[in-house]
Amino acid sequence: MSSDTELHVPEEEAHGDLRRGFHHELDDIRDDIAKLGAIVTENIPRATDILLNQDLDGAEKLIVGDDEIDVAALALEERCYSLIALQAPVASDLRKVVAAMRIIAEVERSADLTKNLCKAARRIYGHPLNPAIRGIIQKMGDQATTLFKEATESYLAGDATRAAAIDDMDSYLDDLQREFMRTIFESHEAAKSSIDLQVAVQLAVVARFFERIGDHAVNIGERTQYLVTGLVRESLGAARHASRQAAGESE
Repeated sequence: MSSDTELHVPEEEAHGDLRRGFHHELDDIRDDIAKLGAIVTENIPRATDILLNQDLDGAEKLIVGDDEIDVAALALEERCYSLIALQAPVASDLRKVVAAMRIIAEVERSADLTKNLCKAARRIYGHPLNPAIRGIIQKMGDQATTLFKEATESYLAGDATRAAAIDDMDSYLDDLQREFMRTIFESHEAAKSSIDLQVAVQLAVVARFFERIGDHAVNIGERTQYLVTGLVRESLGAARHASRQAAGESE
């Protein structure tokens, strides 16, 4: 054999290896996003307990720990950019990368909101909360946890049906927020169980934090549906409307 002879790898085989590498990396990114989402899911009840118990040490630990989530989210985004730059994905492959990048952002912002709950715990430190307020905070924390868990798991499983249900589940969290706002201001105005105005304002912000976590969970659900079906939010709404119309016509 001549020393000038070169080993030739068929173009189709080389391309196939590249695509397999692409999908393997994309699967790894999906799994790592789900792991990051699981950490945030665990942090929601932690932050809720910190708020209810005015646990300053716990608040500090969670706030500091958020830096690790930020670093992990940034690393995941960089991996997505690398996939786009090196593989130039199109069609469904590009959709998967775009969905992953959007979901990373939703997870990271939700982590920031759990950090904000801990900061709120520090601001209301020393001000006891009445049972009605404590009860609704617990309910909001529980529902936000459920929503985020469903969002993360539906993304990992690629389950568009499960993801679609998150929007309806979020309605209960919205109802709790409205109930909480009424309770705050009723307590503030009540002569025998008044809340300091600054505490009342801070609690109103707390309700907003929980509500925003729910919104991010809904967004993850919508991105999961986009990933599976290729339909964006407006298209999903039109599809639901058409489905309802068809069901009505058949009755």
